Amino acid sequence: MEACALHRDWIGTNVAGSAWQRRDDNRERNMKILIVDDHPLIREGLANVLRELDNDLTVIEAESGDEALAALEREQGIALVLLDLVLPGADGLSLLTQVRDNRPEVPVVVLSGKDSPHIVRQAIDSGAMGFITKRSATSVLVSALRLVLSGAVYIPPQALAASDTPPLDPAWEGQHVATGRHPTLAELGLTERQVEVLAHMVQGKPNKVICRDLGLAEGTVKTHITAILRALNVTSRTQALFALSKLGVQLPFDFRSRDARRPYSEPGRSG
Repeated sequence: MEACALHRDWIGTNVAGSAWQRRDDNRERNMKILIVDDHPLIREGLANVLRELDNDLTVIEAESGDEALAALEREQGIALVLLDLVLPGADGLSLLTQVRDNRPEVPVVVLSGKDSPHIVRQAIDSGAMGFITKRSATSVLVSALRLVLSGAVYIPPQALAASDTPPLDPAWEGQHVATGRHPTLAELGLTERQVEVLAHMVQGKPNKVICRDLGLAEGTVKTHITAILRALNVTSRTQALFALSKLGVQLPFDFRSRDARRPYSEPGRSG
């Protein structure tokens, strides 16, 4: 990875079968990020770069799927997982699905040496909130992670260009060409409640969990999902993620605050 320095100060010892954790002596950590990669140099370089996100960051490292799952079970308050899809003894996509099932509130960003549109789509299908190639510049990595942590979705431009996501309504496409501005979700016709449902969909939560979290009947959630897909002119969660990435939409979910139900900042209608 470009511009990844390899110097860190560590406290503690390496314990077999467990992830490493970096700490400062007298500081309480605000945010934790788990890096899952079997290459020590990659992990060390990433840990250094991640300081640009937050000086008070705790970086947890895992070199295998088992270590990653153990860290997720042991550590509370993990804000994000950076996951390499190629790990010894593990299928990356299966591990991604397992991480999302075990900790659905934690966004996962795939970090991969391969970036074909097919692999990107597979990762998004499996629940990833972002996909970053290892050839990306440090500035791209940091910006992408900030997007995901704020509730947005990051998909590489080349994957977006190759996607088969249907365009928005021709009237909106024409306005974008004329003004350079994408429509907001409210302008697309989504109510505040539908935006809340969309935020949960993006996290990969099943309908029953969305019902529980928002206190809605399952039929109501299904009705909202139908309206959301229609407004975005898509037919699946994956297509919705690609559409949101193209729009540059920030959903009402800040993964750093762990609050999926904070008030939506964009003007809209209640629903």
